[in-house]
Amino acid sequence: MEKILYITANPFDESRSYGMAVGKAFIEQYKATNPEDEVTHIDLYKEYIPSIDADVFQGWGKLQSGNGFDQLSDEEKTKVSRLAELSEQFVQTDKYIFVTPLWNLLFPPVMKAYLDSVAVAGKAFEYTAEGPKGLLSNKKVLHIQASGGIYSHGPSAEKEMGHRYLKTLMGFFGIDDFQGLFVEGHDLAPEKAEEIKANAIARAKDVAVTF
Repeated sequence: MEKILYITANPFDESRSYGMAVGKAFIEQYKATNPEDEVTHIDLYKEYIPSIDADVFQGWGKLQSGNGFDQLSDEEKTKVSRLAELSEQFVQTDKYIFVTPLWNLLFPPVMKAYLDSVAVAGKAFEYTAEGPKGLLSNKKVLHIQASGGIYSHGPSAEKEMGHRYLKTLMGFFGIDDFQGLFVEGHDLAPEKAEEIKANAIARAKDVAVTF
C-alpha cells in the first residue's frame, strides 16, 4: 500500500474549475486502479495552513534554544504544531498530485504557504558540505495545471512560473519523477473549451493507470 496526497488549491469544485474536473477524473481512475492505496485529499482552501510569520519564527527559535514546548505562547504552539504536522505528513507520503490554476503567472498564494510548510531542512532536504541535498528521491509527483491561455509551450512559456516553480522545488527535495498535465487555452478558444477539458480528462485517466 502506498500513501497518496491529493493537494488542491482552488476555491471552486469541478463544476466550475477545469483543473478540478481533470483532477477528479485522475483521482477516481487512480483509486479504481489502485484500490489498496491510501488517498488523502488536502483542500488548501479549507485546511488550516499557517503562514510562516513572527509567531512561527519565535516559536522555532525558542525550541532551538532548548525551551520546552510549554514555553511557547498559544499562538506559537498552534502554528508550530500544525506546520510540523503538515511536514511530517508530506515526507511520509509516496506520491503527490497537485491541482492548481495559473493566476497571474503563478499558483494561488495558499499553495506557496503550503509548500513553505513542507520545505523543512532535515526532512525534505539537508545541507551538506557539497550544498543542499534532497531527501525525498523515492517519491513521484503529478502537477495538473489549468490556465485560460497557453503557457506550457510557445511564446508565453517563459512567463509561466507555477509549474516551473513546483518542478524546481520538488527537484530541490530530490524528486526527479515529476510529470505535468496541462488544461489550457480555453479562454483563447472558448468554442473549443469543452473539447479541451474532455481531452485533458482523457489524458488524466490514462496517466492515472500507470502513475
